[in-house]
Amino acid sequence: MAKRKVVDDQNHQNLHLQKGFKYWWWQLVEGNSGYNFCINVVILVFLALLITVMYLHTESRIVLEVEKRAVLLEGVNQNASNHHHSIVDDILLHKNNKCDYFTGNWVFDNKSRPLYRDWNCSFMFDDLACEKYHREDLNYQYWRWQPNDCDLPRFDAKALLGLLRNKRLVFVGDSLNRNQWVSFVCMVESAIPPLFKSRKLDGNLYTFSAKEYNASIDFYWSPLLVESNSDDPYNHHLSERIVRSESIQKHAMNWSNADILVFNSYLWYRSVPKLKVLRGNFGDPKPVYKEVERVKGYGMALDTWSKFVLSHLDHKKTRLFWVSMSPTHTRPQNWGKPAKGPRCMNETQPTSKEELKGSESEPKMMNITGDAISDLKSKGVKIDLLNITQLSEYRKDGHPTVYRRLWRPLTKEQIANPVKYADCTHWCLPGVPDVWNEILYAYLLSDSTA
Repeated sequence: MAKRKVVDDQNHQNLHLQKGFKYWWWQLVEGNSGYNFCINVVILVFLALLITVMYLHTESRIVLEVEKRAVLLEGVNQNASNHHHSIVDDILLHKNNKCDYFTGNWVFDNKSRPLYRDWNCSFMFDDLACEKYHREDLNYQYWRWQPNDCDLPRFDAKALLGLLRNKRLVFVGDSLNRNQWVSFVCMVESAIPPLFKSRKLDGNLYTFSAKEYNASIDFYWSPLLVESNSDDPYNHHLSERIVRSESIQKHAMNWSNADILVFNSYLWYRSVPKLKVLRGNFGDPKPVYKEVERVKGYGMALDTWSKFVLSHLDHKKTRLFWVSMSPTHTRPQNWGKPAKGPRCMNETQPTSKEELKGSESEPKMMNITGDAISDLKSKGVKIDLLNITQLSEYRKDGHPTVYRRLWRPLTKEQIANPVKYADCTHWCLPGVPDVWNEILYAYLLSDSTA
């Protein structure tokens, strides 16, 4: 009986709909009002046209999407066939310790360089945007690093973002590490749709989010690694350096959960002959200091950092890199120019090995770094040294000099005085730090096949 009732109800509904349709049609065709008839015909025609347009639009979007996917797939397949062999070879060479990425030559290459332009990177910083601030010689953008024993993998932004999927990468250090972070962001951001990327600043921490990949690429300002009086990201140019050389927790809580960490620290130790080690806390009414030479102070900080890395990080999860000293070019006599010259101003070519007569780097501090990293590796920490010092030493032409803006553009008087105002420490972008990141990419590619 229940089944029969359901069938009867359905038949009743169908009959009701049929009667309703017949009534509506009668009103349309046989109704007494000619005016109503015309209105109804117009409505029917409009609805038919609307349905047709919507159908054609949907069809065209489907066709366009299919064509776009086909083009993308063709490009991916083409890139794979062109570059797969060289990337695999590089990874194998690196794993067999046969590939030294850090020994080689700079090669002028205006076909594959630059990897981006400063004016089309949405997240460029003005103190690094030399072309934007009227540097006319742009050859610094076209130099590619060529290792002696192998080729660097051809850079692929989407492949790199794929390696970072569901991960957090943090650059920790000073303004040169920020320089590398900006380079990294500019190298990948063009592969991310506008609505799926963002940047924010929270205290000492910059966060670049690649939402489509659930990845973040961050920079954390910590110029001396340990707690110091220069930790404020804006107000840090002080007359003396004060550090709490045994205190790193305040900073580490902002980066210790990262999957990949890229550290540097050097410049802020090298720029003073001595620094003060605070034996208490900042803000103590009667602070107690011990003055030490910069090299010793640097060693104390690295010792604290090493102990924290060894005891607090998950060695199965966390991948670490240390970027060696980025060379400065403030002494023209090191490349055969008069000592009183305008520093690195007007330099347009890299220095050859034969021309290089000196260095501003600090061997003792480099040795401390090397020893600390070797010790951590021997204890099972996944860490590598990105030894970019020598390859960057040749690039006296790659600095912003006066073609930059920090808080405000330089005045005409400042531009005319490069001995005092030329920045020969940081690097124009695109430029030298892009190579540092290409080497970092090579290591990450190698890790992905482990």
